[in-house]
Amino acid sequence: MSTPPQAQPGFGYGYPVLPTQLPGQPGQLGQPGPPGQQPVPGPPPVPRGRRLLMQRARWGFAGALVASVFWTAAVWTVPGMVRPPSAALSTAAYRLTDNLCTTVPLSRLGQLYPVSAGTPNHVTTRTKALDDMNCTEYLKQSATDSGYVSVYLDLELHHAVNPTAEFQSQRSALSQRQFQISDVPQLGDQAFTGYQDLQNGPDRNQHLLTELIYVRDGGAVFYLAWSGSYEAGKDTPPDPDGLRQAVVIDARDALRALGGRG
Repeated sequence: MSTPPQAQPGFGYGYPVLPTQLPGQPGQLGQPGPPGQQPVPGPPPVPRGRRLLMQRARWGFAGALVASVFWTAAVWTVPGMVRPPSAALSTAAYRLTDNLCTTVPLSRLGQLYPVSAGTPNHVTTRTKALDDMNCTEYLKQSATDSGYVSVYLDLELHHAVNPTAEFQSQRSALSQRQFQISDVPQLGDQAFTGYQDLQNGPDRNQHLLTELIYVRDGGAVFYLAWSGSYEAGKDTPPDPDGLRQAVVIDARDALRALGGRG
């Protein structure tokens, strides 16, 4: 940073400052003229205290003006200084759909569980601050399977607030609930997966599984969760790595289908 210019007598930083005393040249205000000439009456002397107050006021005005110039420059060159952290982020790329279930393909999970086990449910709501679409599907591996898995999808478009803080808090909350969290690079602005295996029942043989993914892309937050169960010693447990790969692929395809960055 360059050193600010030194004030010169009679000048502030580009703004005139009255001298502390009038020059003592003949004929000027307040000084006697040549002999035989009546002196020109000048203004009464300004008390020293008032004079210092006036100088400080002028310097304060000049400083405020300089600060205003720097702030104006910052507004144009550093947008983050004038947009508070809670300001809404763009959701312009995304489009709403009345039926998320038919709009979003589940290509990878659909290969693992190709048979429908029930009628999908879907809801779309529109408000000024938040648009939301969700879908629940029930799938199984074959028509003869007695059990099924559920897949839940949700897309929130935040128009009034920045969802970044809540997104990060959700990650922390899932970690506290013993989910195994993994970052997903190059997907939206932020993305992570979570996996949980809960043992249930008196013999601890029943396992409740959840594999999920959260993605934030600007002001849009996408969520996809797979959930299922198996009994140890009786059923073959799903492959956690295969499930993680499936939800990442389907989340990427879903964002692209809705107009976002996959």
